[in-house]
Amino acid sequence: MLPRRRMLYAIGLPLLAAAACTEAAPPRTDAAPPPAPAPTRSPVAAAPARLPRDIPGLGPRIRARVPARARQALVVTGTDRRSSGSVAVLYERGPGGWRAGPTWPAHNALRGWTHRHLAGDLRTPTGVYGLTDAGGLDPDPGTKLPYDHGPAFTATGRGYEGEPLAGSFDYVVAINYNRKPGTTPLDWTRPLGDARGGGIWVHVDHGGPTSGCVSLAKPHMRTLLRSLDPRKHPVAVMGPENWLAR
Repeated sequence: MLPRRRMLYAIGLPLLAAAACTEAAPPRTDAAPPPAPAPTRSPVAAAPARLPRDIPGLGPRIRARVPARARQALVVTGTDRRSSGSVAVLYERGPGGWRAGPTWPAHNALRGWTHRHLAGDLRTPTGVYGLTDAGGLDPDPGTKLPYDHGPAFTATGRGYEGEPLAGSFDYVVAINYNRKPGTTPLDWTRPLGDARGGGIWVHVDHGGPTSGCVSLAKPHMRTLLRSLDPRKHPVAVMGPENWLAR
């Protein structure tokens, strides 16, 4: 009979090999856990949103009317040529393009829009016009525009749907259609003549169509006044959707 050590070698199992197969290596308690993988960011999520180079909804003919120096544009888009319902968006241009503010519901004139406004036609003039002067019955809410405050902005009577007009002129921004820029909105100078109308403002909405102005809810008027900056040469761009898209 072979000795035990020689017997193991005889069947091909070295002693050390046999021991390694039957015992698990003891766990290490001094090893640091592997580092957690670094978080990764999706390249799509990390990329900033690209701003439009041109104001959406404006066609080449209307874009050409927007002065190159204008960095703010209140775009008022009518539903159609005969509608008194519209929406307004204040756009601001920075190095990356035009950034849109919130969309505000608005009213325009009872009979819609016109390319040639006449006094008493109950239509809002289409076009691109400067916004340089403001005022109202209420005190200045903090606008950078010149602001004329006084009782001459008192509104009375009722609108075309029977709604009271009181408060309509609490805040106004003059639209530079047939007026002298740099004066109070109450200045009745008419460079194109009285027959071409005037007194076209952005003012507080009274819940119905206007005679020719654009109207916004009072909180939105307050935001607009606080946002407009004469150093950014703000303009109003106004008209029905299909006209603005030309």
